Amino acid sequence: MTRDDLRALLERLPYATLDHLRPHTQGQAEVIFCPGKTAEQTVGIAERLVTKAGGFLATRAPAEHVAALLTRFPGAEAHDAARTVYLAPDPEPPPTGRGTVLVVTAGTADLPVAEEAAVTLRAFRNRVARLTDVGVAGIHRLLAETDALREAAVIIVVAGMEGALPSVVGGLVRVPVIAVPTSVGYGASFGGVAALLAMLNSCVAGVTVVNIDNGFGAAAAASRINHG
Repeated sequence: MTRDDLRALLERLPYATLDHLRPHTQGQAEVIFCPGKTAEQTVGIAERLVTKAGGFLATRAPAEHVAALLTRFPGAEAHDAARTVYLAPDPEPPPTGRGTVLVVTAGTADLPVAEEAAVTLRAFRNRVARLTDVGVAGIHRLLAETDALREAAVIIVVAGMEGALPSVVGGLVRVPVIAVPTSVGYGASFGGVAALLAMLNSCVAGVTVVNIDNGFGAAAAASRINHG
């Protein structure tokens, strides 16, 4: 690819340089991270992505951004818990990948991060399943779902507090487990640092850990594994 070819795939706006090469280099179109942008900038980027890719995914979208995107794109879907806005291409491509990505949450309070992962997985063309509120405070809730755990191709485990659930799940399955610490917890959880450290120190081999509250990053990693 020449420099002219590369430049043709980069669209420069006064506030952003859109990377239309991303589907070829990473397998997915660029995603809009809303914090730090104005609503007008977010809409402007979304318009360019729709022109090139047929749709867009905006994450961590404040209410003002959500309203502006839905006004401009009435067919888009706003997910309040996930804080995302997703416009699928028309028609929406079917899921691909080796199997289902299972998103597991320790508690209901972890749902915003888990739903960010689930919406991202859908946008990245994965089959998605969920297990909600199956944390170690009532471990029998998880053990009753071992069939779902063992049928998944990749598992994302979202947990706050002491962050123990990924280790439990990792000890039950042979598939990749991606752990997501959340900032849910009392004072000594230090905004998710306690869960992060617990997951990083898991005695289960092969558990991978992403940053605190990073449902998007977990989904991106899971999608690459599922499509690899």
